[in-house]
Order: sequence, then C-alpha cells, then structure tokens
Amino acid sequence: MSDVGSEDFDDDQGYLGEYEGDRNEAGERHGVGRAVLPNGDTYQGMYENGKRSGQGTYRFKNGARYIGEYYQNLKHGQGVFYYPDGSKYEGSWVDDQRQGHGLYTYPNQDTYEGEWLHHQRNGQGIYHYNDTGSRYMGTWVMGKMESAGEFIHLNHRYQGNFLNNNPSGPGKYVFEIGCEQHGEYLQVDQDRGDADEDDIVSTMVLKWKPKAVTGLSLWTPAKDPSSDGEGLASADQKGGSEPPTPET
Repeated sequence: MSDVGSEDFDDDQGYLGEYEGDRNEAGERHGVGRAVLPNGDTYQGMYENGKRSGQGTYRFKNGARYIGEYYQNLKHGQGVFYYPDGSKYEGSWVDDQRQGHGLYTYPNQDTYEGEWLHHQRNGQGIYHYNDTGSRYMGTWVMGKMESAGEFIHLNHRYQGNFLNNNPSGPGKYVFEIGCEQHGEYLQVDQDRGDADEDDIVSTMVLKWKPKAVTGLSLWTPAKDPSSDGEGLASADQKGGSEPPTPET
C-alpha cells in the first residue's frame, strides 16, 4: 500500500472535513488541532497556516498510522509509519518519502537498517534475514545490492562485489576454521536439455569458480563499483530469501 495514500487531500481543496482546534487571524488551521478528512482518515497534531506542520499523528482508515513530523502537509523529519501488513518504518522522511537513515521491519521480521533515498534502500545498510540469522552488510543502489559488501552466516562469510542483486566477479569465502577460499562468480549459459534441437533455450546461471585456499587475510571493500572487487554469495548460498521491496 502507499504510505502517501489519502494524505493527498490538501486543506485548500473543496470540503476540508471536520476540524476542532486553533486558528490564526486569517481563519486558517494554526496550532494544535484535530481533523477528520473527507475520506475518513484523521489527523491530530500541529498546524501552521492551514497545513500540517510539526509533530502529529495521521491515522488511515485502512489501519495504517504515521506518528512523526510534518512540513507543508508532507511527512518530513523523523517519524514512524505502521503499515497494515504489520511492517514498520522508523527513521527519516523527506517530502513524504523514506530518505536518510531508517529501520524497516518487514512482515516476516526481516529488517533493514541503513540509508534510504526516494523510498528505496540506497547507500550503506544491513539486511538481516530473520529465518536464518544471516545478514548482508554493504552498498545498495535503488533497492538492490550493488558494489562492495559482505554476507555473514553462522560459520562463514562471503566478501566481494554485487551487481544487480547478484554476486559478480572475484570474491572469497572466509571460514571460521581459519582459511579462505578465493575464486570468482561467473555468469554461464546453461542450455535446457529438454528443449527441442530447433528450439534451444538457454538461461544465465551463476557459477562459483574456486581458485585457491589461503590463510586469513585482511579484506578491504572496494569503493569503486567498476573496480576489480570481490563478489558476494548467490541466493542459494545466502541462507535466506532475496530482501523484499518495501511497500510504497
């Protein structure tokens, strides 16, 4: 569901619904007040010159709820949004969108804590898989794992680069027993054996190509996504599902 939703009703458009509270000399909602919007949503909190501005609580009739800061009718500043599916976002908002640092708890209790931009995971962040305990720590670009990162499991970890949510290029597995396996993730064409000879279907699959086993060494994440870095583990090695896209 959209966490903007029915907040699109501006106070200067037609019937404004019911309102109880302070007003300024011009008769605009100003100060502390409570409003019932035409669609049944409610808002209780601060107003400034007819707009929701300051701390307030907005309740959607579908069960969603936002508690936090507003500016010019938009969620702006720090706030918590409770979604009808049981998920929750608490953190920074800019112009009605998740932006800055925030923590998102998903319905399955997976969590992401880190940077956001335009409602998407973007920047540095940690995604924790509730069912396995595994977690990814690294870079995100518009909701996807990109560039340098690290997948941490119960008894080993994988360090390297991601591209479009998939491991890409050189990387290494680090094991608790005190050794590392270096190698490379490659995209390989895999023909479907059950296809007709005249209608061959090929799909790209990720293959781990091991190269060497060494002792433990210090790993420094590459800052440039285009540089030679080290890839992350594929989905079947994460011990968890691909992180879901937050409802927007």
